[in-house]
Amino acid sequence: MLEESGFINGTDLVFTDISSEDFRVYEFEAMNLVRIEKPLRLHVSASGGHRIFDAQGFSHYIPSGWRRLMWKAKPGQPNFVK
Repeated sequence: MLEESGFINGTDLVFTDISSEDFRVYEFEAMNLVRIEKPLRLHVSASGGHRIFDAQGFSHYIPSGWRRLMWKAKPGQPNFVK
């Protein structure tokens, strides 16, 4: 399925719309941070891994095991979507 964002899902995985987020940051041990700007779609696997598609067309896989996940909603958007 092709969407305006360029997202094509060639799997049977269900992705949640998280386009209300401006960015999200995953914090691992020793303050190692992974920041994703303008995330659009998210799938959480049974193992806890996150598949994320962003507005620049990049696909990210974040394995489970982070200490903290934080994000900032865009102005006027919901802080939690799922």
